[in-house]
Amino acid sequence: MTWASIDLNADLGEGFGRWRLTDDEELLSVVTSANVACGFHAGDAATMRRVCALAAERGVRIGAQVSYRDLAGFGRRSMDVPADELAAEVAYQIGALEVFARAAGTRVSYVKPHGALYNRVVHDEQQAEAVVEGVMLTGERLPLLGLPGSTLHTMAEKAGLPVVTEAFADRAYTADGTLVPRGRDGAVLTDPHTVVERSVSMARFGVVTSRCGRPVGVRARSLCLHGDTEGAVALARRVRERLEESGVRVEAFV
Repeated sequence: MTWASIDLNADLGEGFGRWRLTDDEELLSVVTSANVACGFHAGDAATMRRVCALAAERGVRIGAQVSYRDLAGFGRRSMDVPADELAAEVAYQIGALEVFARAAGTRVSYVKPHGALYNRVVHDEQQAEAVVEGVMLTGERLPLLGLPGSTLHTMAEKAGLPVVTEAFADRAYTADGTLVPRGRDGAVLTDPHTVVERSVSMARFGVVTSRCGRPVGVRARSLCLHGDTEGAVALARRVRERLEESGVRVEAFV
């Protein structure tokens, strides 16, 4: 399946205190959805408030990027968190971001797990169910952004939550459609031409070439552009321009 339109999302607000990792203001002029760090892997109150205000000004949808409580490891270390604790922490992160979204005149529109949690809930039923429970605790039927065919999406659909499929322009894929772990060589793609052309292929034809050279189907409604890579803003602009030149509308999924 391909889409006449596609959403562009990026991980934003990934700083802490005086430290800033992402060029939030510039990226918000390109993307249509912003995955905002909620303080557990990055982000703090002032950063969340600033990014929500900027996103609201530009009409960009705000998503809560929830993670394990892992500031030191940037949320990329897998953790065995008890299900009830994880559910509470997911709800806590969403609630914190919602305060600043409302203050900016908008709302949290969706939820996306980050880093190790994102990869864990592709297969781990208990952790996936805990993330879904955390969303349900908010009292809102927020869509969950994740990999096609993930356990997270299966659990979300059982609970009556909307799901949104996602692909990654700058990440290598395995033959089974999952992401190559970041610790392995070639897991993150840095060649701009490759990233741009893969974006078009996924948006128009629902196909990406895996690391082993085989085509893999990716039914993506949203395309992630990482904001913490070198030249992220220029690359995001090139991706959006090329998509629009190819006849793909770039618009938010919510």
